Amino acid sequence: MALAFRTLLRAMASLAFAAFAARAQTLTIASSAPVTSMDPHYHTLTPNESAHAHIFDKLIDQDAAGHMIPSLALSWKLRDDKTWELKLREASFHDGTPFTAEDVAYTLARVPRVKNSPASFQIYTRAVVGTEILDPHTILLKTAAPYPLLPQDLLQVFMISHKLGPDPTTEDFNSGKNAIGTGPFRFVSYQPGNRIEMDRNDAYWGPKPHWAHVDYRMISNDAARTASLLAGDVGIIEFVPPADLAKLRQDARVTLSEVVSNRSIYLWLDHSHEGTMPEVTGPNGEVLPKNPLKDLRVRQALSLAINRAGIVDRVMEGAAIPTKQYLPPGNSNHVNDVVPDPYQPDRAKALLAEAGYPNGFRIVLHGPNDRYVNDAKIVQAVAQMWQRIGVQTTVDTMPWSSYATRAGKQEFAAFLLGWGVNSGEGTNPLRAQIATWNPERGLGTANRGRYSNPAVDALLNKAMTTMDQSERDKIVLQTMKMAMDDVPVIMLHLQKNIWATRKGLSYAARVDEETRAAGVMETKP
Repeated sequence: MALAFRTLLRAMASLAFAAFAARAQTLTIASSAPVTSMDPHYHTLTPNESAHAHIFDKLIDQDAAGHMIPSLALSWKLRDDKTWELKLREASFHDGTPFTAEDVAYTLARVPRVKNSPASFQIYTRAVVGTEILDPHTILLKTAAPYPLLPQDLLQVFMISHKLGPDPTTEDFNSGKNAIGTGPFRFVSYQPGNRIEMDRNDAYWGPKPHWAHVDYRMISNDAARTASLLAGDVGIIEFVPPADLAKLRQDARVTLSEVVSNRSIYLWLDHSHEGTMPEVTGPNGEVLPKNPLKDLRVRQALSLAINRAGIVDRVMEGAAIPTKQYLPPGNSNHVNDVVPDPYQPDRAKALLAEAGYPNGFRIVLHGPNDRYVNDAKIVQAVAQMWQRIGVQTTVDTMPWSSYATRAGKQEFAAFLLGWGVNSGEGTNPLRAQIATWNPERGLGTANRGRYSNPAVDALLNKAMTTMDQSERDKIVLQTMKMAMDDVPVIMLHLQKNIWATRKGLSYAARVDEETRAAGVMETKP
């Protein structure tokens, strides 16, 4: 009887240890924004790409500092000005199917056919006009003209299996049926707006992740995200709320990691309407004969009315730096003489008068309230600053789920957005945001204000076809300066990417904002 009892105790202890080990091998991540789909080609949105990087792989990836590194492609090189050769590694999809060159050709062909995409990935595949499979692990990608930026484009495209068949649906990715990648984790479940569950892929081609299970939660409320960390419910949170920074820096239970990001926050202005706009009226509500936002002097005035340093200090509490361009200082495509506009409300009033609006006008300023760090507070601060120069500003904020769709339909006159330059290369925002909207060419796919400047387009086209790296960088700098001087958008600041981990964990801050479970490490006590 005593022997049986001891055996039972040992069994119970073994089960308890196994349960503890399972908990210890589970990482719970608190993401700051909803993942809108598990289809890796549906929506060019950083929260989506951050989650997808667990399940799918790209041909070329980036390290934490933004440098390109091999992933499913071991190497890439030019055979001639219009042909890139990629050597592929041996890897398998989660269902055991080998990854081959056929999957690359299939993926690139599928991207532009994704239905109802709110922001298509086709801008990153458009240059490829043909593929040639030399063997299962060698593929040639052909372009219509010299195109040096193809490796940077491939940084954005996750590979899927050709076994999924013709035109796999987004719905089947969301259900998990098609969520089969070569990545370090396998899909378990997806609850839109709530969480994604993933298990370690023990057959992964790369370093085996430490975590056996990942609980990827979507907690857009700042206070709730911080509270979940301090309560021990999650191991890591992203986009640490600026209001909590001082407190967390003093908390021995928490470790912070941070870096200035490639994420700019800015205001789009409508360039699509020539005449009357319902959201922009005269100072007494009267209909205006033309759209004042089409006038450069008005755009300059609205920019000069904004106290960026004040926003960074008081709204962002130091978790940002003022900017007038998409990339941070130190990046090769950062233009040194394009500096943030100074706060000059008197000059702003003079420009409005010069443009024919001495008494200002009325405008509605829109923003999300759950997407970017302090997004709603930023919109409120800008509105107050515009009021001081006679621009009567009404604020309208809403959840990202409805906001993104409406912004993409040109329903707003002025609205806040952000753009993360994941490639770290200047033509990325220029092609997507500033180039004239041209779906056929895959340009201006994220140009929500419908800005258009033929001179900028011409320079950008030259940059995109210049093979010499140093010469191309010079043209990109010239293009960026020309564009930013024309104020297509009103740049505000570059966010700092800040993560907080519970004691015993660490994370290497990434310039691309992505929170990857494989980068979360246990530290020695």
